Amino acid sequence: MRGETDERPWGRYEVLEESDSYKVKRLEVKPGARLSLQRHSRRGEHWVVVSGTADVVCGDHELQLKEGEYIHIPPETNHRLGNSSDQPLALIEVQLGDYLGEDDIVRLEDDYERK
Repeated sequence: MRGETDERPWGRYEVLEESDSYKVKRLEVKPGARLSLQRHSRRGEHWVVVSGTADVVCGDHELQLKEGEYIHIPPETNHRLGNSSDQPLALIEVQLGDYLGEDDIVRLEDDYERK
């Protein structure tokens, strides 16, 4: 839902825009925090770093993205987003697919013991 803000153990996200086939979110990741290692079966994601440095796992690759850099995460690809710096990380996430629900997440590892 547009305008929805959700607090998470790693930070927060806000839904900026949404339709049946895409959703745009702004994510803020706290210093030292990271999201779960996960995958989605019905959507891909495109991440653009707005500020800070993102630690990214995408399949077998690990890389750091800085402000203005981006990556595409295809469906069924294991991925993780983290912030190992002492500054907040902000990025825009564009989800594309035929289903965009939060229940299309398979968590493989999670620092906060979520399933």
